[in-house]
Order: sequence, then structure tokens, then C-alpha cells
Amino acid sequence: MGIFFNPGNGSFTKDRNYEIYVDKTELLKYLNRAIGTPGNCIAVSHARRFGKSHAAGMIDAYYSLGSDSAKLFKGTKIASDPDYEKYRNKYNVIHLDISSFWDFHKKDIVEKIIEDIFKELKMDYPEEFNERDRISYVLMKIYKKTGIPFVIIIDEWDCVVRNSTDQDLIHQYLQFLHSLFKSEESKSFLALGYITGIMPIKKIKDESALNNFEEYTMLKSRPITKYYGFTEEEVKALCKRYDMDFETTKEWYNGYLIDGMHMYNPNSVSQAMKYHDFDSYWRNTSAFGTINNFIMMNYSGLKEDVLTMLSGGKVMVDTECFQNDLAEIHSKDDALTALIHLGYLGYDADILSAYIPNYEVAKAFQSALKTGEWKDVAASISKCDTLLMATISGNTEKVAELIELAHDTYTSILKYNDENSLSCVLTMAYFTAPAYYTIIREMPAGKGFADFVFLPRANAGNRPAMIVELKYNQSADTVIRQIKEKRYQGALSGYESKILLVGISYDSEKHHTCSIEEW
Repeated sequence: MGIFFNPGNGSFTKDRNYEIYVDKTELLKYLNRAIGTPGNCIAVSHARRFGKSHAAGMIDAYYSLGSDSAKLFKGTKIASDPDYEKYRNKYNVIHLDISSFWDFHKKDIVEKIIEDIFKELKMDYPEEFNERDRISYVLMKIYKKTGIPFVIIIDEWDCVVRNSTDQDLIHQYLQFLHSLFKSEESKSFLALGYITGIMPIKKIKDESALNNFEEYTMLKSRPITKYYGFTEEEVKALCKRYDMDFETTKEWYNGYLIDGMHMYNPNSVSQAMKYHDFDSYWRNTSAFGTINNFIMMNYSGLKEDVLTMLSGGKVMVDTECFQNDLAEIHSKDDALTALIHLGYLGYDADILSAYIPNYEVAKAFQSALKTGEWKDVAASISKCDTLLMATISGNTEKVAELIELAHDTYTSILKYNDENSLSCVLTMAYFTAPAYYTIIREMPAGKGFADFVFLPRANAGNRPAMIVELKYNQSADTVIRQIKEKRYQGALSGYESKILLVGISYDSEKHHTCSIEEW
């Protein structure tokens, strides 16, 4: 048992011992079918914290000769598969995390990787080993002697391609990958290749090291979509087990629509269950910087599209032209596609559109907006909690003041009286309300007005339900009367607790007034 060659099952053991374990072992059934076929090279590029590394640890434990994982897999889904024993712990496994090499060997990374692999191979196979031989030739000789093929797992395979500007180094690295996955020798020794990365495989001119891989991305992952992230049914089961409100969990962590499946961020859901607290667990400061880098780009329509998404809308994106390279952003579509692959936007393939997937990611955008051209928007968002409390407490003057500020801020980008702009104003003014409310546009919006229903969820405490209308050129009291006349039989039908009616109006001078009544 080594570090890189035939590693043990320690990583998967930790996952199995964790109080929140969701069984994803059926992925192994899919991988078993790929072994020894033309489709035996698989590349998974998903956002961070979507379970790629956990899957790699599970693959180690299942295939590696470095351990006997029978007890570890007992009771799992894969254990009932007829071919379970056929593949379990029957392979020589090499597992590399490229990012750990990159941290200390940026100039000689390929040499260091090969050196460390050779050290471990030499311990088990000294007679077949010659340091002057190509790594592919060494692996082939070992296979010829033992008859045991290799499973090769590489985490963060794209680390070098993403971070290096040295084209000679990138070429050397890709040639190394070619030797493992596409050389003549690999046709004999390679049973399965499994690589993970953040971005899909970059199309590099004159390089073909990875063009034999089948790719699974944030845009399309069928048939293995459900093995990366938590499915809705899995989250419902966790919410029941930990006595957590499912609708609030959905608002915070749902939203990734991949191949028609709603996938949840598994890390964030696990943390919320463990601590019994809904919060933003994607607190990586580099994430905020990454978002900011893309939304600050000076491409026509980008700012409008970001604001549309922040207010709950979707925008069309052409994902086809993206070169799978964060350094090669040449259009608004490239910027948005990059954010999709990084997990900061969701993608609806049916309508070819991007959107902000959930409240947790929306809060990451909120942090990212605090610099540059977005400072006014960030300043307005920072007052959202004050606005919500002012609304609940009936402070009509403060509500009118803050809605007027939001209206001026967001319509400096959009049209002042446009129905979508008015919807945007209300959504952005109450930007933090989704932490406690399900927000529904109750009536079809028309020119000069927009209205929303705020339906409190289980974690809302004493916060009341609210109907909020924003209208042009009518008094706030008239708006309240019209709300009563409509009676709102939709989302609040049968609702028996406290309901606030909030009427907000503005005139041609852009002056806002507010009236609030309890119903």
C-alpha cells in the first residue's frame, strides 16, 4: 500500500464514518461497464465541493489492491450488484492529486510526479523497473508480468493547464497524460482512466492527449448526473432525519438543473444539517474574487444580464464558443459560461439560459459586488435587511425611502417604468428576504406596476406573510384598496396567520410613498 500506487481505503473510510453519508456507490456500476472498452477514459468537470474527490476516494477503495474493502462496502448499493466481487480490489491503482504537486513543483512538476510514482513502483517491482524507461513502458512491463491492469485516477488534472503560462511545460504535461491514457502501451495496461477538473477539457491546438475521454460537465452529465451532488430525494431524506425544513433547504442550496435533475451542493447541505443552521457555507474568498473578475468585464449587456439574474430572472447564453479556458474570455457569453462551469450560475438547457441557482450563491454575488462599478448596487443590497424590518414594523416612511433608493439604483441600468424593471426593483430591494420567505409574483405584471407575495417558511419565526405592490401614479392608499379588492386567492388562499398589505406608489417626479395595513 502506497501513497500514489495502490493507495489504501482511508479516504472512503472517513466518508463512511461521517454522520452524513449518502450512498453514491452505484457510480461504480457505471465505471465497471466502462472497464476494458473504448469508453474507459472518463473526465468529470464539476464545480468545487460537488463530490468529485469523494468519488475518487471511493474508486480507490473499490479497485485498489492496496486494501481489502469488503467490510467498507458492506450494505452499500454496489454490494448487491452481481458483478460487485468481480472488480473489487482487483486492480493496480495509481492516484494523483495534481494540485498538491503544483503547489511545490511549478517548474518540474512532470519530473516530480514520475519520480514519486517510480519510487513506489520500484519497491514492489524492482526487476521490471528501469528509471530510464518511459512510464508507459514500465507500466506495460508490470502488466505483462502480473496480468493485473491499471486504474489511473487523477484529481485536478487541469491544474497545470489553468495556472501555467509556460507552453513548453503544458506540452510536456500533456505528453505525460498521453503516455498514461493514449499511448500504444496504455492500450494493454489501462483498464480505466478517471480524471477530475474544474473546467472541461481545453481544446489545445495540435494536442490530442485527452481527446479519447468521455466528458461529463455542469452542462451535461447524463447518465452519471445523480452521483455528483445530492438529489432532491436525498435532501428530503436528510431534512426528515435532521428535522430541517425542506423548503428552506431548497431555497438555500438547490438550483443546479443538470440533465433535468435538480442537484444540490452536497457540502453546503451537509453543513446545514450538521449544524442545524441555514447559512452560506461556500465561504471561499477566492470565490468572491472569481465572480467579481467576470462580472466586471466590459462586454455589452453583461451588467444588465447580471442584474436580471440577481433579481431572479434567466438570460440566454451561447455556451458553444467557450474555449474551456478561464484566460480566454472574449465575450459576455464566455464570461457567463465560465461562471456556469465554476458553479456560480445554473444552466437551464431547455431554454439555453443561465441563472443564479440559489440564495447561498446569491450571497456570494452580494459579496462580489462591493467593488468597482457595482458599488451602488452593493450599497442598496446592504439596506435590504433594514427594509424588511421596516416593512414588518410598519415604518412607512423608511420603506418609501429605501424603495426609492432601490428604484433609482436599479433603473439606472434598466428602464424606470418597464414591468420587468419594477419586478427587478422589488426583488432586489428585498434581496435577503428569501432566507425566510418563498417569494411569488402573484399577479401578471403590466406597465406601471408589479406585485409580489411573501410567504413565510418554517424558519421565518414571527415574520408575517406580506403582499407588496409597487405602482406608478396612484396613491399608496389606492394601492392598498386594490390589493383588498383582488383578495389574492392564489398563494395565500387559506392562509390564517397575520398578513401585511404593503402599497408603494411613485409619481412622475420619482417620489415614493408607502401605506401598510394588517389584514
